[in-house]
Amino acid sequence: MNLDFTYQNPTTIYFGKDSLDNLERELENYGDTIMLAYGRSSIKKIGLYDQVISILEESGKKIVELAGIMPNPTYAKVQEGVNLVRENSVDLILAVGGGSVIDCAKGISVSAYCEKDPWKKYWLDFEAVDNKIVPVGSILTLAGTGSEMNGGSVITNDEMKLKMGRVFPAEVNPKFSILNPEYTYSLPEYQMLSGIFDMMSHLMESYFSGKDDVTTDYLIEGLLRSIIHSAKVALKDPKNYEARSNLMWSSTLAMNPLMGLSKTQDWQVHMIEHQLGAYTDCAHGMGLAAVSLPYYRKIYKDGLDKFVRFATQVWGIEEEGKSKEELALAGIDALEAFIRECGIVTNLKDLGATEEMLAKIANSTVILGGYRKLSSEEILDILKTAYDA
Repeated sequence: MNLDFTYQNPTTIYFGKDSLDNLERELENYGDTIMLAYGRSSIKKIGLYDQVISILEESGKKIVELAGIMPNPTYAKVQEGVNLVRENSVDLILAVGGGSVIDCAKGISVSAYCEKDPWKKYWLDFEAVDNKIVPVGSILTLAGTGSEMNGGSVITNDEMKLKMGRVFPAEVNPKFSILNPEYTYSLPEYQMLSGIFDMMSHLMESYFSGKDDVTTDYLIEGLLRSIIHSAKVALKDPKNYEARSNLMWSSTLAMNPLMGLSKTQDWQVHMIEHQLGAYTDCAHGMGLAAVSLPYYRKIYKDGLDKFVRFATQVWGIEEEGKSKEELALAGIDALEAFIRECGIVTNLKDLGATEEMLAKIANSTVILGGYRKLSSEEILDILKTAYDA
């Protein structure tokens, strides 16, 4: 562990079939007014909305609702929530849904009492949070983003065609998160698969960086193997509790800062997908899958040893009779085979992209660089490859 780090995670996790039983006790820690933030109709279909409303009412709370948070939450939706917080002096934002709902809640949390333009201050200029923060709690219904135990908030500005992510300090983390794997049973397969690749991508963005031997890489390899195994089980049996619980907890850990400790990290795949999402509003995990394969095939020689390790330790590919380059490519091929076996999207056309969008996406992508810093032209080549996949 050659890079110094400070690790703090203040989120309390309640995990399991009876985890909602802890909500009433958590509510005792906050004032009278709760903003209930959620998506469209899914939490009502599974009966979770009625359960939460009942607990809030029995706890004597005033309920303010922010409904209709979309899969790629917009800055306009954040502003709608900000107005509700200010008008009602909200004491806690309770986000019930997937990562997009929780991301939106955190965006509202830091923006509600910001005296400057929050979009510019927090998502463009990455300034420190120096204003009052409204606490957030979450009840998770979709495994993928890890937003339930981190400070991340990815928000799309429709007017500017920018999808920007900001990882806020630990004070912005949900104070508590309730994780019941059974809440994920009713998800359409497409959404489940999108979440599965999202969690895998979070791990690979940290993994494919650095040339040292760090404990974090061993943790990532184990989580990837767990996700791969559990994904196949969940596809055959969507109500297999063990598989769905493993996926839910793996997702939480995958985007926890724990999996980036002493790592330089990459995140270029995410930066490309963010702009893809800004133009197409596609499912995040599907966009990541489409971008990942051509991206890794472009940079693997610059991190050859790590790609060899990925092939042998994650996919179990035998080394005998293969060069390092052959092993590295075999690992990427194994990733592609898994993607295709699961039915995860690899073609940008299927995600709503048009040929005319590609240059705009490439030119607006934030360039970070991992093993190698790409040019906008190289990013465009990746997008063209994914478009024709």
